[in-house]
Formats: sequence, C-alpha cells, structure tokens
Amino acid sequence: MTRPGRVLVTGGTGVLGRELVRRLQDRTEVRVLSRRPSQGPGFVQGDLETGEGLAAAVEDVDTIAHCASAADYRRPQRDVTQLRQLLDATGGARPHLVYVSIVGVDRVRFGFFQAKLDTERLVEDSGLPWTILRATEFHDLMLMFLTRLSKGPAAVVPRKSLFQPVDVGDVAERMAELVMGPAAGRVRELGGPKVESMADLMRAYLADAQRRRPVIKIPLWGRLGAGFGVGGHLLADGDRGTVTFADYLHARSDADGLLDHPYR
Repeated sequence: MTRPGRVLVTGGTGVLGRELVRRLQDRTEVRVLSRRPSQGPGFVQGDLETGEGLAAAVEDVDTIAHCASAADYRRPQRDVTQLRQLLDATGGARPHLVYVSIVGVDRVRFGFFQAKLDTERLVEDSGLPWTILRATEFHDLMLMFLTRLSKGPAAVVPRKSLFQPVDVGDVAERMAELVMGPAAGRVRELGGPKVESMADLMRAYLADAQRRRPVIKIPLWGRLGAGFGVGGHLLADGDRGTVTFADYLHARSDADGLLDHPYR
C-alpha cells in the first residue's frame, strides 16, 4: 500500500481535527487549513466559504481529510457549499477525499442531518477516490448541550431521547487509519460503547460537575422528536468505541467539579 505523502486536514483546529493532526504528524506530512494567517509550520490559509486560498492549500496533496463543519443549524447547507468550494479548488487533481459524517443522516428528518447527507452525495459524485465514515455525536458535543440545558434552576432534557456518544479520540484513530489507507467508499460506522438516555447523561454530568438540579423531562415534538425518540441516529451495525461518557467526564473534571470544556 502506498501511503500518502501529503495530507490536508480541513477543520484542523477543531475538536476532531486537532486530534487527527496529532495522530498523523509522525506518520506523514500534514497541512492544516485555517482561515487565519499562518499559525506556524504546517498551517495554510484558506477560506471554505469564499474559496480564497484553497487552490494553493490543496496543491500537491495526496489526501484531504475533510473534518470542517459549519455547524450552522439555521443554514445547514453551508456544509454543502463549503465542500463544493473545496472540490472546485482541486481542479484536475485526484486526491483521496476522506469525509466524516453522522450516523443516521439517512434516517433522521432534520435539516442539519439532511445537509450532511447531501454532502455525502457530493463526495460520492465528486469523481475523486473517496472514503466516508459516519460517527455518532461526540462526547464534547453532548457536554456542550448538557451545560446549556442545565443553566437554569432545573435541568431540562427531551423525554425518551437516546444517544450513543463517542469519544473524539476513538474517531480520530479511525480517521487516521482511513487517511493512511486507500479509498474505501462507505466504511463501517463508529459509535460509542453505550446507548444512554439524555436524562441519564444529564445526571452523570450534574454529578461530576457537583451541581444540584432536578432533571425534568419534556416532550420533543415534530420530526426531530420522532427521529431522536426512535433512535434513528444510533448505531445500527458498526463498531463501538471504548470510552464511555462517564469516563470522558471523569477525565475532564477536577476535584472541585470544574469541567474543562472543549468549546470554550
């Protein structure tokens, strides 16, 4: 197997991108795409929104690990637009495109999930050799949601909602293997080791953060409630990571219950 000589990581300063870059740096030459001016060796400046700087960023790369996501729930199609800009920048080159998506994008009728599915289709129709990995929600994202939902005098969670959060380190390990290997198409999905209710995840968070709050369950209506209530975003057939949400919380909290938050 021929290993890539140069890899471009989009979203390389994000939660997943940082972990992936760390795992690749001793194995191959890595470029990290950033909108900001150069932050040091290996960084290249480029804007996925406008396309500015992308042609130079993708020049002579063997593999693109597309970890960037606009995470814009009001304008979810930004992810599709950004990938189009990236593909246009490749010109006639044919780098291996490795894309990380979300488990359940073909089952949950929610705008952000639909945009991820549209982005997957764009990858498949790109004419490039490609690999797509779907993963469940990261522990980091769950922590952000739980923090926001418990800001008031009570912690509010959707009733009957189930999640299977996965550790970003487990996802980065799998992504690194895929980046260093040949194009594999759609690979086995990756999820966390346990399926847990949102209420149980909230109780675990409150206990580690040493915060006293009653947990109140409320119904979640509409398509979003239907999708998350029946488990459309859970692993159906795939691989499970090794780090539970409780493990993750213990690793990020200190003796006073202060949690190191990845999105601060």
